[in-house]
Amino acid sequence: MDIESIEVEKELKVVFMGTPDFSVPILDAIIKNYKVKAVVTQPDKIVGRSGKIAKPPIKVVAENNDILVIQLKSIKEQYEEIIALEPDIIITCAYGQILPKELLDYPKYGCINVHASLLPKLRGGAPIHRAIINGYTKTGITIMFMAPGMDDGDIIASEEVKIEDSDTASTLHDKLSKLGSELLIKTLPSILNGTNKRVPQDESKVTFAPIIKPEDEKIDFSKTSIQIYNQIRGLNSFPGAYFMLDGKRFKVWESFISNDYASDKLDGEVVKIYKEGIGVKTSNGVIILTVLQPEGKSRMRAIDYLNGVKESLIGKIIR
Repeated sequence: MDIESIEVEKELKVVFMGTPDFSVPILDAIIKNYKVKAVVTQPDKIVGRSGKIAKPPIKVVAENNDILVIQLKSIKEQYEEIIALEPDIIITCAYGQILPKELLDYPKYGCINVHASLLPKLRGGAPIHRAIINGYTKTGITIMFMAPGMDDGDIIASEEVKIEDSDTASTLHDKLSKLGSELLIKTLPSILNGTNKRVPQDESKVTFAPIIKPEDEKIDFSKTSIQIYNQIRGLNSFPGAYFMLDGKRFKVWESFISNDYASDKLDGEVVKIYKEGIGVKTSNGVIILTVLQPEGKSRMRAIDYLNGVKESLIGKIIR
């Protein structure tokens, strides 16, 4: 790195925008390498029945590092406060709001986003969940210039990661968060010295990753075993897939696919109690539910729940 580049990085005014846990390693990496002028995040939220106020994880990091925190309810209406900081570059990761054009156009080096997919695939708010639910075998991180649309800016760099059959949304979250911090720090020097790539996204290959809605959480046993298996791990550890039994909700956190087939049974019928858990008929076989969370209770192994109810479950339909 030449002396001019070092001076640029030394004087660089960085504003970071992010909110959830996923953004924390990215902000930590920026703090270690650059001076962060301010952190912009979502407002604090009331959580639980106690009414306790919870700070966004990014706010906690900023406060621990004595960095100015700005929390805006609507950035489209309050962006002037950020422009007043005269940022040279804005870096975002899972911030949660679309930036207005006036803000996108201001920084000398642009607005850069760290996105948890291999764009143009999985644009949107739930790329990690959807990658697993959709049965993808790989995903990754994309560093991109932000544009007025949703995740449709030019690509600067990307790096892929394999999705293992055992991965959950939680484990993939951690892999991608770490990869995102590493790729960003590796990519930033090229942005600052003007040698970075700028590749428009191929609109013919766009797919979307909409946020998870309540209807996405309910298990439909008329689907294939692999579809249900992917749904369960794609919603682990939040918000969780579930089924209904006797009017009560049971979340399912872990499962595996059996080699058995129960062609004479109905979809959703409990066909067998295995030593590992509850075997349920799917459209093309049997899936074994191994870790459950009955309504109002903690997670437990299915075999522990089965004590006392094993025989009464056989033949029941769960929906």
